[in-house]
Amino acid sequence: MRKKLTEVKQARLNVILDEATKLLIEKPTASMNEIADAAGIGVATLHRYVESREQLMIYLGLRAIEVVDDTMRSIPVDDEHCESYIPALIEALIPLGDKIHFLAHDATINYNEEVERADQKLREPVLHVVGLLQANGHFRANVDRGWIVNVLYSLLFLAWQQVASGDIARKSAAALVVDTFYNGFKTKDQAKD
Repeated sequence: MRKKLTEVKQARLNVILDEATKLLIEKPTASMNEIADAAGIGVATLHRYVESREQLMIYLGLRAIEVVDDTMRSIPVDDEHCESYIPALIEALIPLGDKIHFLAHDATINYNEEVERADQKLREPVLHVVGLLQANGHFRANVDRGWIVNVLYSLLFLAWQQVASGDIARKSAAALVVDTFYNGFKTKDQAKD
């Protein structure tokens, strides 16, 4: 559980966490000294915010969930027109690929109940829409919804990574992910069209 901080200290912690996420994506074994350097602070200052690497990882998971959740809340879920949700979600989440990757791949946070609960809650609207899209024939019904969402998360991270490295243009990334995502899950009948 996070301790209560003043608004200024919370904002500073968020900057530290965002810089730590970037570094840990590139170098998962980075030391606390390297994390502090990446955040532009000393290791003593880092330890004023987090007591240990384990606590840092939990805070990183909660920060990732917070940022992704804030973004997802801006995208309305309309059961009648659910096919528009996924493209809007992809467009909004590509810039957060580092956070998505961290949530999907960091083993440290997968064993923290608070992070697991928050991540499950975060995934609920996406799982719901994927279920609707399966029921409407957009996606195969025999594929687990969780698998489809994990593939989406992986595509989002890959697109973020490719944009960051200059391999794909930022403006075309969302369309590429949407096309890859939808065409990879078409039913056999749709694939013939």
